[in-house]
Amino acid sequence: MQTQTKHVPVVPNALVRGGGLVCLVAGVLGAASGVFLSVYPGQVPDDRYSYPLTAAGFVAIQLWFGVHHLGLLAGIAALEPADVLGSGRAGRWGVRLGVAGMALLALAEVLAVTARDKVVGEGTAVLDTLYGVSTTVIGVGLVVAGLAVRRAGRWTGWRGNVVLVAGVWVFVPMIPALMGPFLAARLAITGWMLVFAALGYALWRSEEVGQ
Repeated sequence: MQTQTKHVPVVPNALVRGGGLVCLVAGVLGAASGVFLSVYPGQVPDDRYSYPLTAAGFVAIQLWFGVHHLGLLAGIAALEPADVLGSGRAGRWGVRLGVAGMALLALAEVLAVTARDKVVGEGTAVLDTLYGVSTTVIGVGLVVAGLAVRRAGRWTGWRGNVVLVAGVWVFVPMIPALMGPFLAARLAITGWMLVFAALGYALWRSEEVGQ
């Protein structure tokens, strides 16, 4: 006689729901910040690193981004205790990569204040590299974690794809957009923030991890 072992859904604990809510709010505020930068009239020439903001405005928004990214990090970190990654190690390593990458990106946002008076491409090579490495690490980590979520099947429907979409978005369309016009880059980042808002909602509102 054969017996089947069935996965029993685990009710999300306060850490998962709290991390999800923080990520949801951060995603919405991040999208709003992206829209703001997209429509705000340029106060400096568009070859300045701080564009479209003055140096003082740039410092303020970069410090905000440094704090803001910790909210996105909370959502990524909540994936592991949410029990949606399955039993393999790959998903957990993906989450840890994503967390490390987001922490590095938060650091890059704060360090960017040192470029507030610089022209784009002049003396910003280290900072640009830090941005590139951190976003790539986030993308790889979320793709790995997202594939694990899909394999595990404990999130269904759009929830089953949201982590993978957050990772793929880094490579298409975001990185190509970052190499293009300012507006295209801002819109791509805004879209990424909305994906994080969806991830946060999935973590916060699911009554059972299996749903």
